[in-house]
Amino acid sequence: MPSLFVETAIRQFDRALRTVAGVTDEQADNRSSPAREVPAPNAPGPGSGQARHIGRLMRVNYAGEVAAQGLYLGQSLTARTPEVADKMDRAAREEQDHLNWCSERMAAGGVPASRLNPVWLAGSVTLGAVAGLAGDRWSLGFVAETERQVMRHLQGHLAQVPDNDPRTRAVLEQMYLDERHHAEWAEESGGRRLPLPIRTGMRLSSKFLTVGSYWV
Repeated sequence: MPSLFVETAIRQFDRALRTVAGVTDEQADNRSSPAREVPAPNAPGPGSGQARHIGRLMRVNYAGEVAAQGLYLGQSLTARTPEVADKMDRAAREEQDHLNWCSERMAAGGVPASRLNPVWLAGSVTLGAVAGLAGDRWSLGFVAETERQVMRHLQGHLAQVPDNDPRTRAVLEQMYLDERHHAEWAEESGGRRLPLPIRTGMRLSSKFLTVGSYWV
């Protein structure tokens, strides 16, 4: 039993390091980006103000996915059961696709990754570990609340993406569906609703990440 936790933690840690370094995880689902299936003849060109804004929005989403990898790593390290640890590992693999998709859209806008990604990763590992130590039901509740907040965040970004950039819209829409799925399985697996002060603190932390990764 302990060896399973160790193996999961090693996979998560390796994946997190690859995420920060921008190296593709060969064990990820590697789904094709939704953007590749959508024609965009009138999309804003690289270097334009609109393209850079959209690229920065996707940089924020990339940073959020870096944080998600850190959360899953911390939660895997402190999960009480192998079932929960496995679910965290599976969710992390699925969200690796989001990192790849966001990276492509950032490149389309000529925007590099946030230099603060190592900070988001380190902080999220700590938060994930604390959530896991509180117990599996609280840890799952933390996942559910995180994903619900990400869903609202993605809706805000969708409202800012113009109709002439359907590729970015396609990526954001699929990410939204994936995050909703993760929130639902966390709740169905017994996740507890977090107290209001914790939910508020999570929103404030998310705001810090959003502003920081947009500009840096």
